[in-house]
Amino acid sequence: MRNRSFMTEHARSFDRAAAVYAATRPSYPSAAVDWLVPESAARVLDLAAGTGKLTRLLVDRGGLQVVAVDPSPNMLGELHAHVPVVPTFVGTAERIPLPDHAVDAVTVAQAWHWVDPATAVPEIARVLRPGGTLGLVWNTRDESVAWVAEFGDILTRLHDRDEQELAPVVGAPFGPVESIRIPWQQTLTGDGLLDLVRSRSYFITASPEQQADVLGAVGDLLAGHAELAGRDHIELPYLADCFRTRLPD
Repeated sequence: MRNRSFMTEHARSFDRAAAVYAATRPSYPSAAVDWLVPESAARVLDLAAGTGKLTRLLVDRGGLQVVAVDPSPNMLGELHAHVPVVPTFVGTAERIPLPDHAVDAVTVAQAWHWVDPATAVPEIARVLRPGGTLGLVWNTRDESVAWVAEFGDILTRLHDRDEQELAPVVGAPFGPVESIRIPWQQTLTGDGLLDLVRSRSYFITASPEQQADVLGAVGDLLAGHAELAGRDHIELPYLADCFRTRLPD
């Protein structure tokens, strides 16, 4: 497990790349929203909302009052530009700026690994109404596809492969964790794939030499791989891992 100072440094790095994050990071399949958020929910908190990738889908579903919380003002600025109807607040999973029993559901997309569960779990339970749902989702690249595996190998020059493949530990007062995996694809240009690399925390915090090395290698992959060379658009396959758990009524 990485230490908390390392995690904090990388989490804060997103403030320096909010615009490229908003432009290139993948969204989520709409089926994930339908599975994570109960039909009975009226008010939802998108926690660690970032630039609002999941927030937009929550709004698009209709019938939900959505509020967003994130520690980065720049990320929330990008969110507000895309979904200005959503109230935004600076805060963290460990200190949520909402009153007790304020929402029916809390979602956390691509951010549970930044959270300290010992503090965040009781805080999330505090803002949920009895019977409320916590829904977690993250995308993992589908490296069963050959070029995606090669892309992942390049990125390991800057970091270990993602550690988000295991079911999250939530614990009391929440009940059992259910899960589902949803395959889907993100459509990108070659330049978009390079910008996707630039949006990663481990790239933002790397040295200029390391950054140049990785971007050069991804450029070579784009130019030389039979599935990518000469194509205007690329389909990057993902697996959306979804988890949900409820408070007692």
